[in-house]
Amino acid sequence: MIKENEEENMGNTLIQADDTLTLWGIIIIVASLSIFLEQRFSWAAKITGAIIALLIAILLSNTGIIPTESAVYDSVWTIIVPLAIPLLLFHVNIKKLFKESGRLLMIFLISSIGTVAGTIIAFFILKEHIPLLDKLAGMFSASYIGGGVNFAAMSAKFETPGELVSSAVVADNLNMALLFVILMIIPTMQFFRKKYKTPHIDELESQGNNDKDNLAKTYWKPKEISLKDIAMSVGIAFALVILAKKVSIWFDSLIPSGENVNFLLNLLNGLIGDQYLLLTTFTFLALLLFPKFFDSLRGSQEIGTYLIHIFFVVIGIPASIPLIIDNAPLLLVFAFIIVAINLTISLVGAKVFKFELEETLLAVNANIGGPTTAAALAIAKGWSNLVGPILIVGTLGYIIGNYVGTFLGIWFSSFM
Repeated sequence: MIKENEEENMGNTLIQADDTLTLWGIIIIVASLSIFLEQRFSWAAKITGAIIALLIAILLSNTGIIPTESAVYDSVWTIIVPLAIPLLLFHVNIKKLFKESGRLLMIFLISSIGTVAGTIIAFFILKEHIPLLDKLAGMFSASYIGGGVNFAAMSAKFETPGELVSSAVVADNLNMALLFVILMIIPTMQFFRKKYKTPHIDELESQGNNDKDNLAKTYWKPKEISLKDIAMSVGIAFALVILAKKVSIWFDSLIPSGENVNFLLNLLNGLIGDQYLLLTTFTFLALLLFPKFFDSLRGSQEIGTYLIHIFFVVIGIPASIPLIIDNAPLLLVFAFIIVAINLTISLVGAKVFKFELEETLLAVNANIGGPTTAAALAIAKGWSNLVGPILIVGTLGYIIGNYVGTFLGIWFSSFM
C-alpha cells in the first residue's frame, strides 16, 4: 500500500537514499543557488531564497531525482536546525524580547482557536468520506497546535493504523510546503501591508533603501568577519546545542509524563524537558552574562541564515504529489481546510486586536509547523527580533496540543 509505494519511490529514484555524499551535495548546492539567485535577481528577491530552495526541492523529489526519505534529511533536523537557532539568537535584542513574547502569546492562542475551529469544520464536512477520521482529526489538531511531536504522540494514543499514518504524513508534508509559500508571499502583498502594521518589514526596507528592487542584497551587504568570529560562533553554538540536548534528556527521564500523569507534571516535563526551549534559554543566559562579547561577534547571523536555507530544502523534499494523489487526496483537502480556517481566524484576530502582520504569520506557522519552522520563517524574512519570542511561545503548543487532540479525537469518535 502506501508504505510499499514509498519504498518503491525511494528505490526508483536517480539518487539512492544511502548515497549520503550526493544528497548532502544536492542540498548544499540548492541552498547556495537559492541565496545566489535571491541576491542576483530582483524577481528572485521578491520570491525569496527560502521559497526558491523549497520549490527546487519539491521539483527534485517529485521528478524522481532524489528520494523523499533519507537519513541525510534526518541529520538536518537533528543537527542543522538546532545549530542555526543559537547562531541567529546571538544578536537578539533582549530588551524587546518579553514585549514581543507577550503579544505573540495572545495571537498564538487565537491561532490555536483557529486550528480547533478548522478541525471541527473539516471533520463534519469529510467524516463520511475518510475512514477513521476521528483518529486523524485528533492527530492533525494536536499537530497543528504543537508540531510533529504531538502528531506522533496522538497516532500512538489512538492506535491509528500505520498505513493511514503514512498517508497523513505525506498530506501534512505537502500542505506544510504550500503553507510556507503562502506565508512568505503574504508580507510582499500591498493588500496586507495596508491593512496591518509591519514594523519589522519597514525596518528592513529602511536598511535597504539603496536598492528598492533587491532588499536582500542590501541587507546582506559584505561585512568584516574574522576566522576567530567564525570559530567562536560555530563552537559556542555547538556547545549550547549539546548542553541543551543532554539536559533535556536528563529532565525528560527525571520528570514523568504521559496520559496517566497529572497536568502539572506533564507541563513541567514539556517546559524543561524540551530541547529547543532549553536551547533558547541557555542562549539567552549566555547573552545576559556576556553581552559585550556577543555584540562584537560577527558572522553568526550569516552562518545561521545559510543553515536555515538548507532546512528549507529539506522541508520541500517529502512533499510527494504523486503519493498523495494516489493514496489520500481527501486528506490533503482535510488538512488544507484546517490551515485555511486557522489563517483566516488569525488574520481577523490580528486585525481586531491590532497585532503586527509579522507576528501573526509566525504564530500561524508555529501552530501548524511548530516553533522551529516558525523560527526558520522569521530568519528567512529577516525578522531577527522575533526569532527568540516565537521559539518560546511556540513551545507552548507542545504542551496544549495533546490535550486538544485527545479531547477532539474522543468527541469525534461519537459521530463515527
